[in-house]
Amino acid sequence: MSSISLSQVIEKMNCVNLTPEIDISKIKVTQPDINRPALQIAGYFEHFEATRLQVIGFVEHSYMNSLDRKVQLENYEAFLSNPIPGIIFCRELQPDDLFREIAVRHGVPLLMNKKATSAFTAEIIRWLNVQLAPCISVHGVLVDVYGEGVLITGESGIGKSEAALELIKRGHRLVTDDVVELRKVSDDTLVGSAPDVTKHFIELRGIGIIDVKALFGASSVRDTQSIDLVIKLEEWDKDKEYDRLGLEEEYTEYLGNKIVCHNIPIRPGRNLAVICESAAVNHRQKKMGYNAAQELYHRVQQSLAKRREEDEE
Repeated sequence: MSSISLSQVIEKMNCVNLTPEIDISKIKVTQPDINRPALQIAGYFEHFEATRLQVIGFVEHSYMNSLDRKVQLENYEAFLSNPIPGIIFCRELQPDDLFREIAVRHGVPLLMNKKATSAFTAEIIRWLNVQLAPCISVHGVLVDVYGEGVLITGESGIGKSEAALELIKRGHRLVTDDVVELRKVSDDTLVGSAPDVTKHFIELRGIGIIDVKALFGASSVRDTQSIDLVIKLEEWDKDKEYDRLGLEEEYTEYLGNKIVCHNIPIRPGRNLAVICESAAVNHRQKKMGYNAAQELYHRVQQSLAKRREEDEE
């Protein structure tokens, strides 16, 4: 199961730790969703997701302060005795002394954030969905070409890195070379990123490792990119028939998501960078509603129909 440490959440979300006496080094967050525990503070625990981060806003905080001491003691004890990874108070709200005392006794960290509850909730859910998304590593190169995420795959030594370097020189941006970490952030979106160790590096056979960011500047790299198109490079096979029109899309699948895929045969003299650029722009055109192959097909059909009409006359 994917997880991130509570320390990462605190750092990313700019939270203040209100319970520094609690050791948070081993506390992990495993759920990408959060819970606003108004019902739990009121004493209702059916279907309570205790493994989620709990976010307390102005409404919950006001309700907590309205309870008498005896009800507070009972409800806080029942609520905080669950295995909660952390409770975040928004709008710089502070827990009362009783809540803090019971939280410390049960080892539940209390955090504070300055942001409004709705804005904070939306931001942390988006971030957790990316961080805790199902993840796999694939062999390939990921480049941002005209805003389209192009994943270039193929056998080792076929020219993926060289194609990426040429694209970078033409003004496009590298995400990662050799190893691409793919995360399924939704049923429609895959996001690719680089492992921390190899970020911004490219391996070129015969030259070695080069630092793209150092050579071409910060504008030549980016950290993440959605996967919009896959280009598979393969050795030219004269006996194999290759698609020359592109009337029907081919797809490849990663983590259950289908991505448009082009199989590109390699032979001496083919400019891979120009091919990748053209594929990216053509893919963008299709998303905008224009398909060149279908346009040609319609023109041919109209021409044939016109000829038949002339022959009948």
